Amino acid sequence: MLAEDLMLLLLDGETGRVLAGSTEIENGLGGAVLLDLVNAGRVGFGPDGRRLEVIDPTPLDNPLLYHGLSRLDRAMKPQRAVERLRKNVRDNVMRQLADRGVLRLEKRRILGIFPSTGWVIVDENPGQDIRNRVGAVLYGQQEPDERTGALIALLYAMKAAHKVVGGDSRAIKARAKEISRGNWAGAAVKGAMDAVQAAVIASITAAVVASTSTASSS
Repeated sequence: MLAEDLMLLLLDGETGRVLAGSTEIENGLGGAVLLDLVNAGRVGFGPDGRRLEVIDPTPLDNPLLYHGLSRLDRAMKPQRAVERLRKNVRDNVMRQLADRGVLRLEKRRILGIFPSTGWVIVDENPGQDIRNRVGAVLYGQQEPDERTGALIALLYAMKAAHKVVGGDSRAIKARAKEISRGNWAGAAVKGAMDAVQAAVIASITAAVVASTSTASSS
């Protein structure tokens, strides 16, 4: 799943620390779930070519995608779909990774006093594998395929590509931009990817503006 792969990329492999802000993660994961639904043949563009709609309501075995499909109850623009899918998506993806044995929820204390919980990486292999694949593409060692191309396009939309792999951040940002505009998928998939990428950028921008306006008025 793209959503699980994206979340693994956004977790530091050693500390489990997240590498992007909550707004970026939630909208990026919402976009990833939307692409997963497109790739599963459940969601596609309607007759107007601008709105996404459910084209196959057959339930999916994956709980995250099953829940996501139920939230797309009418035709809507990609940005609205991302905003629908981002609710609780981070926690739900984390739980799925925990069910796979990749993460574990652990109780801890902040400053040795305040109780808290946090996710701990139990199995580093899945995250390292996808990081290596994405890194090889960003470093120009391999050409993107549909999986790595989609992940890099989402990371570019989140302005996070340079945060998940080491190296010259300027060069990585430029390479991510180039890949996001490339032809690494069929026309239908790439069309959906471009729409979702634009939707993620718009949703992040709208959320930041709303947060800034709220802070200014308080």
